Amino acid sequence: MAYLFPEYLKYADTHEYIKQEGELLRLGISEFAVDQLGDIVFVELAEKGEVLKKGDTFGTIESVKAVEEVFLPFSGVIIDRNEEIIDNPEILQDDPINSGWLIIFKPNDNFSLNDLMTSDEYKSKVVPN
Repeated sequence: MAYLFPEYLKYADTHEYIKQEGELLRLGISEFAVDQLGDIVFVELAEKGEVLKKGDTFGTIESVKAVEEVFLPFSGVIIDRNEEIIDNPEILQDDPINSGWLIIFKPNDNFSLNDLMTSDEYKSKVVPN
C-alpha cells in the first residue's frame, strides 16, 4: 500500500501526526498506523478541557486486531475532539489525515515541533526501502 506522508505534518515515534494551526495543534494517527490496526471498531478520546502532560494517553483506538493507546507529544489542554469519529470510527480508515483527526489541543509554552520527525524521517522509519 502507498501511504501519504504530507510534508506539512510532523510525526511522533508512537505514530501520531501533528499539524500546527496557529497556536493550536491538530493530532491524529498516520495512515501507516491505521493500516496496521486493521478494521477499527471503537475510538475513545479525552474530554475537552482536560489538561494532560507530555506522554499522557489522550485516547484509545480499538480494532479487530488490537487496542492501541494514543499519546500526547507535548503538555497542554484539549480544546476539541472529533465527536464524529467517536460515533463513526470507520472514518479513521477512510481518511485519517483530514476528516479522521482525533483532537485539537493547545500546547503549553515550552514545546517544539522540531522534537518530532519530519514526514521523510517518519516514512524512512516505517516503510522499508
